[in-house]
Amino acid sequence: MTDRRTFMRGALGVGVAGAALAGASPARATPAPAAPVADPVVAFHGAHQAGVTTPQQRNASMVAFDVLAADRRELTDLLRVLTERARFLTSGGTPPEAGIGSPPMDSGVLGPTVPADRLTVTVGVGASLFDDRYGLADRKPAGLTPMRAFPNDHLDEARCHGDLSLQLCADNWDTVSHALRDIAKHTRGAMQVRWRIDGFVSPPRPSGTPRNLMGFKDGTSNLDVSDTALMDQLVWLPEGGSYQVIRIIRILAEFWDRVSLLEQENMIGRRRDTGAPLDGDHEFDTPRYASDPIGTSIPLTSHIRRANPRVPQTDGSRILRRPYNYDLGVDSVGDLDLGLVFVCYQRDLAAQFEAVQTRLADEPLVDYIQPVGGGYFLVLPGVRDAGDYFGRAMVG
Repeated sequence: MTDRRTFMRGALGVGVAGAALAGASPARATPAPAAPVADPVVAFHGAHQAGVTTPQQRNASMVAFDVLAADRRELTDLLRVLTERARFLTSGGTPPEAGIGSPPMDSGVLGPTVPADRLTVTVGVGASLFDDRYGLADRKPAGLTPMRAFPNDHLDEARCHGDLSLQLCADNWDTVSHALRDIAKHTRGAMQVRWRIDGFVSPPRPSGTPRNLMGFKDGTSNLDVSDTALMDQLVWLPEGGSYQVIRIIRILAEFWDRVSLLEQENMIGRRRDTGAPLDGDHEFDTPRYASDPIGTSIPLTSHIRRANPRVPQTDGSRILRRPYNYDLGVDSVGDLDLGLVFVCYQRDLAAQFEAVQTRLADEPLVDYIQPVGGGYFLVLPGVRDAGDYFGRAMVG
């Protein structure tokens, strides 16, 4: 194993050889735009991290890590390195030249100049980081817990939890891949990939909200991120962070594709073609549950009705969703291995995500989906300026 202190002494300078991403999922790239134009930069500095309310990019990678740093000083160095790499990668620029005989400063997969490509690097920490390794137990937020198993879950422990999470999102897949390689190179010996899942957002077909791989629009009734008061009420913590849920949800496509359209729509509660609720005509129509108390139009067991009954008592459990599709090819027995990378943000894991998930227990849809992995993470407050770094208040 690479000596940790050797890594830490040189981490802020030239990185060492790139890390092998053991267990990484195969890349599933979406086509690049036919005529790329501007190279937009998503602001890195601010009270909140980018990648939560940022307009969703086409490609993403969710990666959980085990932290290997020996003590809090090395953990602090790791967080500083992550900050420096994220600041450079999201801003773009030309990497410095390496000395003669030294490894290149950059992999070169994006060319001699690194484009920003609307890249966001969102850093979170898991409950396990607050064990006795770094003396952080008394700083663990009360609301941060390991992700628990829910009824109907089929969780693989190797694809769950983690000390630290990275959400990498960009308009093009090679930008996401390049960012992960860069961060892995510069943090070699300080953290190791635990699990990874790559995702993509399909273009709207034919319009409106993009579809998931069940064929239905996904995210129609999401929170309005432009509503600052709503974000402060439901998403942002007072310190500037947010709680992140990642759930890898496999779709049993061979079974789902044999179900009649009528039954599919009754399980979801929306029309597949338009995304309209079953009692409406247009995608963004509000379901009229009060006038349908016995579920004549929208079944009481439907996904949208259980997830958000639209009554005052459940108003506070709404969440900000940021989902991605994934496709890993086939499994060991030849079945399609595809599904949804469900990502959401909220102020309170128990009162929001877990409340929604509890209402969804034993819904009819569970015969066609299998949650197989993921975790809970605290997205750290944003990096305020050039002198700040991820988690400074936590480790300082």
